[in-house]
Amino acid sequence: MSDAVVPHHTDAPADHEPVTADGWLRRALASDLFYAFRGSKLTMVAAVVTLLLFLLAIFAPLLAVQNPFDPAQLQLMNSRIAPLWTADGQSPFLLGTDEQGRDVLSAILYGLRISLIVGVLGVVFSGALGVGLGLIAGYFGGVIDTIIMRVADVQLTFPAILIALLVNGIVKSVFGNRLDSASMLAVLVVAIGLSFWVQYARTVRGSVMVEKNKDYVAAAQLIGLPAPVILLRHVLPNATGPVLVIATINLALAIITEATLSFLGSGMPETMPSLGTLIRIGNNYLFAGEWWIVAFPGLTLAVLILAINLLGDWLRDALNPKLR
Repeated sequence: MSDAVVPHHTDAPADHEPVTADGWLRRALASDLFYAFRGSKLTMVAAVVTLLLFLLAIFAPLLAVQNPFDPAQLQLMNSRIAPLWTADGQSPFLLGTDEQGRDVLSAILYGLRISLIVGVLGVVFSGALGVGLGLIAGYFGGVIDTIIMRVADVQLTFPAILIALLVNGIVKSVFGNRLDSASMLAVLVVAIGLSFWVQYARTVRGSVMVEKNKDYVAAAQLIGLPAPVILLRHVLPNATGPVLVIATINLALAIITEATLSFLGSGMPETMPSLGTLIRIGNNYLFAGEWWIVAFPGLTLAVLILAINLLGDWLRDALNPKLR
């Protein structure tokens, strides 16, 4: 009796097929998170406003009538021109000009770009630092955990703005006036990052202490996977929800911190102004009647922060299993 030949069914469902972009999009649109997003009109408006502001910052060179960072394009004869719709307005200065002849709308677009760059990079830096320290503290415990958490406790006794001012002051005392605009931007990113890492570390540490006692971690240890692989590939994905919420809320806080530093004169210079620098410049001319120099950058900053905070609040509620 001959052995039967088992046919190979090529039409069987493939469980290990790579997920395409269309498949990922369909899963995202069918998820509970997107359903909750569609159910909140306020959140949808906040998302549209946030996306619009990001796009304005990205395409600032195409939308602005001048480059406010280029002194060759500025003319003092055009200084302090009122907005276009007023009696003293002039084309093409839709929102008027400041004391250096910069078009306020162009300055806002470029300043918005600087504020978002500092905010996003600051959140990335603080998130990477805090998540890394939280993973180490929660997984290894012992003396390492004690040292990291005591440092975090000490830092929590100081407001974030004071930590940022301290870091900024130390750097300026060491390098003096030798820092250019790009270096100053990097200093702000580091200062903001060192101010907000504690929330990530404490949250991730708590998640790791829960996850490391589960069977899948014990199985990974049993087959000899190194600790970094276990932490990054298996443990960290279970803590991404709280990390995303913290990152969204901290983005608004980072932008506010940068604006505060710039308003106090410890942030971006006037040659490369952020929204905070524009507000500081305009504040000097507020009582002279040139209200538009400070009003429009301040309004832009307020709308940006409000939209991001609304997204952060919605994301916190949407990822909370107790509210589902």
